[in-house]
Amino acid sequence: MFTNKQVFKEAFLNKLASIRGKTLQEASPMDIYLAFGKLIMDYTSKNWAQTNLDYKEKEARQVYYFSMEFLLGRLMGQYLVNLGIREVCQEGFKDLGINLEEVESLEPDAGLGNGGLGRLAACFMDSLASLNYPGHGCGIRFKYGHFEQKIINGYQVELPENWLREENVWEIRRADKAVEVRFGGNVRMEVVEGKMVFHHEDYEPVLAVPYDVPIIGYDNKTVNTLRLWNAEIADNDFDFPSFTHGDYLRVIEYKRSVEAISQLLYPDDSHHEGRVLRLKQEYFLVSAGLQSIIRTYKKKSRSLAYLHKKVAIHINDTHPALAIPELMRILIDEEGMGWNEAWSITTETISYTNHTILAEALEKWPVDIFKSLLPRIYMIVNEINERFCGQLWNKYTGDWQKIREMAIIADGYVKMAHLAIIGSYSVNGVAKIHTDILKKYELKNFYEFYPYKFNNKTNGITHRRWLLKANPALSDLIIECIGTQWIKEPEGLIDFLKYRSDSSILARLEEIKRNNKIKLAEIIKQNNLVNVDCDAIFDIQIKRLHAYKRQLLNALHIMHLYNRLIENPDLDIVPRVFIFGAKASPSYHYAKNIIKLINSIALKINDDKRLKDKLKVIFLENYRVSLAEAIIPGADVSEQISTASKEASGTGNMKFMMNGAVTIGTLDGANIEILDAVGSENIVTFGLTDREVLTFYHHGGYNSWEIYNSDERIKNILEQFVSDFLPAPQGEFTTIYNSLLHNNDEFFVLKDFAPYVDAQNRIDKLYKNKQKWTQMCLVNIAHSGRFSSDRTINEYAREIWNIKPFTSK
Repeated sequence: MFTNKQVFKEAFLNKLASIRGKTLQEASPMDIYLAFGKLIMDYTSKNWAQTNLDYKEKEARQVYYFSMEFLLGRLMGQYLVNLGIREVCQEGFKDLGINLEEVESLEPDAGLGNGGLGRLAACFMDSLASLNYPGHGCGIRFKYGHFEQKIINGYQVELPENWLREENVWEIRRADKAVEVRFGGNVRMEVVEGKMVFHHEDYEPVLAVPYDVPIIGYDNKTVNTLRLWNAEIADNDFDFPSFTHGDYLRVIEYKRSVEAISQLLYPDDSHHEGRVLRLKQEYFLVSAGLQSIIRTYKKKSRSLAYLHKKVAIHINDTHPALAIPELMRILIDEEGMGWNEAWSITTETISYTNHTILAEALEKWPVDIFKSLLPRIYMIVNEINERFCGQLWNKYTGDWQKIREMAIIADGYVKMAHLAIIGSYSVNGVAKIHTDILKKYELKNFYEFYPYKFNNKTNGITHRRWLLKANPALSDLIIECIGTQWIKEPEGLIDFLKYRSDSSILARLEEIKRNNKIKLAEIIKQNNLVNVDCDAIFDIQIKRLHAYKRQLLNALHIMHLYNRLIENPDLDIVPRVFIFGAKASPSYHYAKNIIKLINSIALKINDDKRLKDKLKVIFLENYRVSLAEAIIPGADVSEQISTASKEASGTGNMKFMMNGAVTIGTLDGANIEILDAVGSENIVTFGLTDREVLTFYHHGGYNSWEIYNSDERIKNILEQFVSDFLPAPQGEFTTIYNSLLHNNDEFFVLKDFAPYVDAQNRIDKLYKNKQKWTQMCLVNIAHSGRFSSDRTINEYAREIWNIKPFTSK
């Protein structure tokens, strides 16, 4: 326990000497970082061990959260905040001539996620531990993460995200808890004592080795576990005779194929090998995780007939949906249960969150790939499908079309969302509008068949990272005004609302925002070599690059502003700095083309002296959690402009409002609930509604040429895209041009352009009244507590998982 800085300094110097063999004078910055990390782990280990022991001894009901992504960001700073030792460590380091922030900056962002799905999982892990819930994460230890993004000549270039280059101080390898996962081969059946028995033979074995990461609760003794699985070759599976007899290539290829499973998040599935690898990853995750859970459960000599009473398994989107047939396999093949008993246990144990209505994200696998790679699992899925279709026939006799639409296996594909719904006891959406769309449109047939399964759990974010850690100056002001109770009860932030007319608090809030903008401007200068005006509006859109998120609409508006300023350099507008951060999937060429477009616009605008610095465009490369923590506190405007009905929830909108940014957004996802919270006077909304969008889709879209021919602003901008106006190769943006005009503008960019411009004009007018604007910021902060992941997790715990808080000794 670091009771004071002297105790800390002595402990740190001892740790530095013991694990690095160096004095402070000899130590490199990395030596200091690693020694400090080990010291934090030592500090944590007792509570971690005690938490695990208490859960086992008291037989607490536990939830296991399966997710392909856990976008953790950097852990050191969050650990220090949650442990309550940041100040004493900072003071002790200062005495030693060490800057704590510089030490923290040496930690790489963990390469375990890509976007909102993974960040949500990370926020949930923090809330589970901070609220004393027995809940753990289960994922894959990706060696190279998604990718590191470089912007070269305006183009996205992908490099390996080698986040494990140095030792990861936060993980502990548990080789003794490794399990075997089997791929390929064939299944032999035989009848033994009147019962069908299945033998999986001639399979390819893969060793799944767990690496455990502590998840430290805030100001308590709870330390839960994030278990990450690494794919390896077992010593007894290494073909030494073949290697010594010169068949090196076969042995090396086998080793490569095994290790590839845990190398890269979301391999390119546009080709056969990539699809096989992605399916391998999904089964590897659930098989390893479930085997581990069952083994732990059986140590108490309990009957597996009661598994669902002590264990809740949650699948985050469709990636872990194979947990359903894998649990059936374990219960039937390894535990000797009959089908009905195993199915009853499975469907009372597993719950499912749906994150999207996009067809491309509702996974489906070709039967030939699935059956070849997972022969026994395919047999079980096929049996689930046959029994389910039998139920459908009893209810919808003769309606072959409905049965085909709802089947798990149809048209040569295995449909994972259907499997997840049928095999779960709960199916939840992640915002009110998203859940309504699932019920009324995308999953209407399933909702009518299983109305009791469907429910809503609006997403949330951990305020301990996104406010307390990311914006300490704002946190200190809030604490000064309303105390500290909001840190544990975030809806208490509403008490900050009583200061909305306090001129001195508003002035300090404005000063904090400007200081955060100055810090962000320094990052921009360092990375992009562009000076920006900190009195300008910082208008920010940071999120995964996808057509439905409509970074393209933002770019069209920027071009519109540019054209207005060229026509009238003295135009009376508040200067703007438009800031983007986004990665596009390596095989998503359209999204990558939009990145090139944004960077070409930036090159055109940033060097144009005629604009008198009224307009700047910045694309910050390699968007990640640690960069978001630096960007979000400096935002004035939060761009949440997805096509209505497409964004399931969004969590960036919550992070921005919590840090005092004003949302400009469509009536989509959680934007609607933010509007309900803050009122229409504290958010700027525009555009088509979800009902209007879905109606257009139902009738084949709209005629984008009509808008092109009737709006000179749009016509001019689009012609600039395909002329030599922008500094890019001729024809570079023809695909974008064609998508808007010749391919019917799938995401209604042109349809929403005029309302978006009007909304941006409202932003300009509002910002000119700085007191009114700062009041809007304060109102957003005060209402942000309801969007904490603490609220979300309490709802999951109460209404889905049936788990209760558990306090360790």
